Amino acid sequence: MSDWKRTTKEVQFEGLMPEMVDEVKKHIELYNLGPILADILMCVQTDSEKIKKGLFGGTEMVHTGAILTPRWLVWVMSGTKTSTAVLSAQLKDVTAQDYAKTRFAKMIPDSGIEVSGRFTDVSENSSAFIGLDDGEAGKRFKETVIKTAQEARK
Repeated sequence: MSDWKRTTKEVQFEGLMPEMVDEVKKHIELYNLGPILADILMCVQTDSEKIKKGLFGGTEMVHTGAILTPRWLVWVMSGTKTSTAVLSAQLKDVTAQDYAKTRFAKMIPDSGIEVSGRFTDVSENSSAFIGLDDGEAGKRFKETVIKTAQEARK
């Protein structure tokens, strides 16, 4: 069982938390990515609450916004214990898979997608986890990302 309780909902890009929208726009400008959000296929926001563990387990919230286009995946995270961070990748440069099918899922159960490959702001290949719930929006986003990334690599 995951240490996180997640809720994923489909939203419009502008419907993400305002600081997330601002940070994504800054990221796109900083890396001169151009109008990559002109044809958004799907956008979701996942609110994750860490399940308290032990006597001193404090509440931790992490909000993740993920935007998928035919060529790009952009995601932004903001939390009570972390500063806001944005990552992006061209789908042709990454692979996406259901986290439950990775070797890590046996050690750390959770739900979402694992993205591996070359990200916009990193010179070496990297891997990242995007947490999603198992509800309708989370499942659909996961399936759409995996399928769109596979098509982009053809």
